Amino acid sequence: MREYRFTGLNLSGEPVRGTVYAPTRRLAQKRISVLSTEHEFATEDVEERLTFIYKVRHPSGKVVKGSQKAYSADEVRHALERVGLEVIKVEKKLLDIHLKPASGDIVLFVRLAANMLRRKLPFDEVLNLLIADTQSNALRQVMRDLNSDLKGGMDARQAFLKHQHSLGKFTAYMLGLAASSGNMADMFEATARYLERKDKFKKSVRSAMITPSITILATIAAFVWYVWYIVPSYARLFSKYNVKLPPLTSASLVFADWMDKNAWWALLLCIALGIAFVVWARTTKGRFWLHKHMIRIPYLGPLLHKLNLEVFCRVFSVLYSGAGEGEEVMKIAAEATGNTYIEHQVKTITVPLMMAAGTDLVKAMEASGVFTPMTLARFRSGTETGSVKEAADEMAEFYEKETDLKLETAIETIKTATAIFIAILVALLTIISAESALISPTSTDIMFQRR
Repeated sequence: MREYRFTGLNLSGEPVRGTVYAPTRRLAQKRISVLSTEHEFATEDVEERLTFIYKVRHPSGKVVKGSQKAYSADEVRHALERVGLEVIKVEKKLLDIHLKPASGDIVLFVRLAANMLRRKLPFDEVLNLLIADTQSNALRQVMRDLNSDLKGGMDARQAFLKHQHSLGKFTAYMLGLAASSGNMADMFEATARYLERKDKFKKSVRSAMITPSITILATIAAFVWYVWYIVPSYARLFSKYNVKLPPLTSASLVFADWMDKNAWWALLLCIALGIAFVVWARTTKGRFWLHKHMIRIPYLGPLLHKLNLEVFCRVFSVLYSGAGEGEEVMKIAAEATGNTYIEHQVKTITVPLMMAAGTDLVKAMEASGVFTPMTLARFRSGTETGSVKEAADEMAEFYEKETDLKLETAIETIKTATAIFIAILVALLTIISAESALISPTSTDIMFQRR
């Protein structure tokens, strides 16, 4: 997401200045046009915030190179001169590619910040220490921008939300809320724990799926090669003698003939279908459909569902006392789950019932159809005793332990299923080979072929 600054004049002739965020200049201009219509001002100039490379000389004589984001080279030059540096050169970076920090770097940043805040270090000092320590250029630039914006007096929420496309919407919101609240260390700690939990689950699922997937693909490729190339190479020798072939061997010849004629088309079709599925899954409707049915998959579905509810309860517990209105907390907690179906149900059913109809919290949650009976029962007891925050925290802890145990079982089940699948393919190959070994043309068949 790129940052654009616009300037203009309102109807009274007073200057107007602001910033918008958009992936392209064209979209930025559209957003500025909407703002100019709503607030009645005429746009004069639009500048993109770019990265500039500079070379300066310290009073000690040492020459240093660096980079800085700004709207113009003059801004960089004046800023460097104000701190007593002799500017040798300032030029725009040719390839200004905006990369997102890796998820692991973001988790480490939040965790280290939480630990330092626990030791009562000021947040600006925390940022300076992490800027000097981080190895990620993308994350270093984000922290530099945060430090600059906060020192310039920008609201903490706005400063963090400005980087939501790099840090993640939920992370940016939570850190911005933490920076403007009285329990900064606690909220950073809660955010770090949430990110660590999410990253751990992703790594576990990835490690559980990659090896079986590669093994299954390699086995299928070997099976196809054997049936397409090995079996026909000797089965066709017997077909010359009009020998009746066993059923699986005969089917292998039919498959091989078809593959000889259509192999390239079949490969292109598979690639096209794979690309089409990925593109569709990235659309709003595709992602919604996948997330809706993902939690209904036998065995794995309930595990994923409870993981989503764990995140919901943990975020709800953190924000319930500090974020104000319960409706806003519900929205943010639903977004944090990462499941667009759960988010949609909460935002379109639960929240409207709470706001418009004044429905009880538990009844509004039940109407969405995405919360388990156990979750509803615990929230119900929490509302009756005035301990909703504690109830949400208990459910998060319970689901964390349950999903950890079930994830280990799921990994073992996947490994077992992979082994069974490979065993079936090996058995088929063994049967085909055994069939071929039993083929024995008679002398009559050979004499007939010679004639």
